[in-house]
Amino acid sequence: MSDKWNATQLPDLTGRTAVVTGANSGIGFVAAEALARAGAHVVFAVRDLTRGGAAAAKVSGSTEVRRLDLADLDSVREFAAGWDRPLDLLINNAGVMMLPEQRTKQGFEMQFGTNHLGHFALTNLLLPHVTDRVVTVSSSLHRGGDGVIHFEDVNLRGRYTPTRAYAQSKLANLLFTLELQRRLTEAASPVRALAAHPGWAATNLQSHHANPLMRGVMEIGNRLFAQSDKAGALPTLYAASQDLPGAAYVGPGGLGEMRGAPTLVGRSRAAGDAQTARRLWTLSEELTGVEWSLKPAGRP
Repeated sequence: MSDKWNATQLPDLTGRTAVVTGANSGIGFVAAEALARAGAHVVFAVRDLTRGGAAAAKVSGSTEVRRLDLADLDSVREFAAGWDRPLDLLINNAGVMMLPEQRTKQGFEMQFGTNHLGHFALTNLLLPHVTDRVVTVSSSLHRGGDGVIHFEDVNLRGRYTPTRAYAQSKLANLLFTLELQRRLTEAASPVRALAAHPGWAATNLQSHHANPLMRGVMEIGNRLFAQSDKAGALPTLYAASQDLPGAAYVGPGGLGEMRGAPTLVGRSRAAGDAQTARRLWTLSEELTGVEWSLKPAGRP
């Protein structure tokens, strides 16, 4: 894993198709642009078709724009129902960060509902079409908050804080990847599930913090400590293109995993707990109404 690796070293992706959620801005846009430049046909899966179209128009390569609102499971189902061709690469990139307390259309806490449940449903619905890998963007802040999934109430009613909710959603991303890979292996599927995090990348995510003071702190931090969105997208692109083991987690290799070249990184003990991952999967199926569709190897 060379510390000189960058997006120009992506392999030729001609003939391959990628879906990138939240591709209209930030590291999602950078990843989509790089994949298209390498020859892939890239689908910008975005809430706002106007903004998505404007972003795609800046990209040199084959693109299309489709509407997807991860905070609305009806929109997720509609997107998946409209997919009718092989999908080489699904990048679960879109997310919200440290918002004031809000609810999705189906009434879930917004960060857990968008960052985890929306992508959980999307992945399972698209999985029969996926041929290569699923990359889900997590965060080093999965170690923050309380460091657990609040199974007694994942919506955090009466206990909501922006940080607690965000950390829970990012921990859920890693547990989802872990259990997804276990199920793929059991089904003898060639598809791999991987996760990535961008370190501290300067994007517009930080501008939505519920606390105005923290928005100011993060703005200063972006100027002083953050790496660019182009650098922040490298772990995603590395996970999407390199020969890595299933359930691998890629992030920046520098101090505190805040910046640097992409490499395999560690995760919290909670994020590697297989029993918790299975429990979260079961709960996620119950909440979304979307179930696992691939059969274990050797079973009819």
